[in-house]
Amino acid sequence: MPGGDYKVVINDEDQYSIWAANRPTPAGWREEGFSGDRNACLDYIDKVWTDMRPRSLREAMQELERAD
Repeated sequence: MPGGDYKVVINDEDQYSIWAANRPTPAGWREEGFSGDRNACLDYIDKVWTDMRPRSLREAMQELERAD
């Protein structure tokens, strides 16, 4: 589906992906609110996903920093 419509999805760890717009969102993911062609979705993800660490890792690292 290279030229088709996609939607941006996000999981509970704040990790992003694209998914075919005409398919149900997979379990463990939710629609982020942006859709378009593949390149538009990937460009959007590049702009908003600035910290690629999973949320649980970011939170654990923040706890370690607070403990210092």
